[in-house]
Amino acid sequence: MHCWLFVIPFVAGLIGWIINSFIIKLLFHPLVPIKILGFTFQGIIPKKQNAFAKQLGKYVSEELVSFTLIEEKFSHPENIQKILPFVDKEIDTFLRIKLVEQMPMIGMFIGDKTILQLKNIFMEELTILFPKLISQYAQNLKADLNFEEIISRKFASINFVELEKKMQTQFRKEIIFFKLAGAFTGIIIGFIMVIILSILS
Repeated sequence: MHCWLFVIPFVAGLIGWIINSFIIKLLFHPLVPIKILGFTFQGIIPKKQNAFAKQLGKYVSEELVSFTLIEEKFSHPENIQKILPFVDKEIDTFLRIKLVEQMPMIGMFIGDKTILQLKNIFMEELTILFPKLISQYAQNLKADLNFEEIISRKFASINFVELEKKMQTQFRKEIIFFKLAGAFTGIIIGFIMVIILSILS
């Protein structure tokens, strides 16, 4: 058996490392299209930026941000009950202080009993009115906020140089593992080649 055969696994491992490193690089580079021998080359993410932006915007608007769910959460009786004490306090302040300040004559005829009755009337009406107000607000918000368009526009304007730096930092361990996986695969293939060549020689 020739000694040089044992070099093959290490060369194959190096090639595997380089190939996986090149694959990672191809995600972002080249940032702008370049033509080589009549073929146009560009990084996968920059090339598909607009398509990614549209798909991401559509996914977020349809799957992650549901105005129906938001409306249900806000208009749920338990959530409404949580804000009623605050409303009750504000109404009490309005009837006892603000109303009297604006209309002093009324203060002469409104006592605690009347204030309590008025508060109860207001609170009953507001309990009925709140779900309707929330529903209407959610509908108006849905019409005003086009999440698909907003997210698509944001993603389409991403600075890929900064994004690449962040990904290199955020996923450093995963990237190294991916490169090592390429090297390990290359080494295994190299040893298989050595065995086959040894048998044939």
